[in-house]
Amino acid sequence: MIPLQRGPLPAELTARMAARTERIGEHRGGARESWRDARTIRRDLAVHLIAMSAGLSRCMYCGDSEGTSIDHFQPIAMAPQRAFDWLNHLWACAFCNSNQKRDLYPTDRQGRALLIDPTSDEPADHLDLVLATGAYRARTAKGRETIRIFGLDRPVLERGRAHAYVRCRSMLRDLARLTEHGEVTEAREVAQALAVQPFADVLYEMLRLRTAPRAVLVFGAEAVAGLNVLTGPHSAKWGPVRR
Repeated sequence: MIPLQRGPLPAELTARMAARTERIGEHRGGARESWRDARTIRRDLAVHLIAMSAGLSRCMYCGDSEGTSIDHFQPIAMAPQRAFDWLNHLWACAFCNSNQKRDLYPTDRQGRALLIDPTSDEPADHLDLVLATGAYRARTAKGRETIRIFGLDRPVLERGRAHAYVRCRSMLRDLARLTEHGEVTEAREVAQALAVQPFADVLYEMLRLRTAPRAVLVFGAEAVAGLNVLTGPHSAKWGPVRR
């Protein structure tokens, strides 16, 4: 899971959502049916959520599968008035949304969410990612519940992250070599491929740790050089690599 930036919605879409919220009490089926009937709003929201997502429309929770639907972070059943609240919408795959999270929303004794919202939380404050194994380890109660609710410890996800780590190191070494030899076009292609692959959390963690004292020992000197290329003064030409 990586931090994501939530931008403002167009004023026209915001107004349509506010109007829907005002009429929730008048809808025969309540908030849930009102949401289901709002096909145009859902379509327009999806465009903005996809633009916020990592890679190629990846699920904001697991980072592996393609996102397919809008998830209400705080479920409609618990907070019907937030059905059309932009700050309550995230992009999720069918498995994380329908099989894992469903209407689950654990809270602490003060009623605060015990799930990481990647648009308002820094996931690294609550989760440690063991790159070699692809396993997440909880740092806080919020991290622990996030792993449990979204099944971030599923073996298929851990194997996927471990393979992504191997792939990232190899591609970063290629990037460093291509850059060193002035092969700008191919270097750009490698950097852009890194930016859209699944499990963006692996690259994000490597970028976060690139200045750590043991980074060269753990990642290898060429991989660290590739990370520095991604974050260097000319990094804008590589495209949108999150860090």
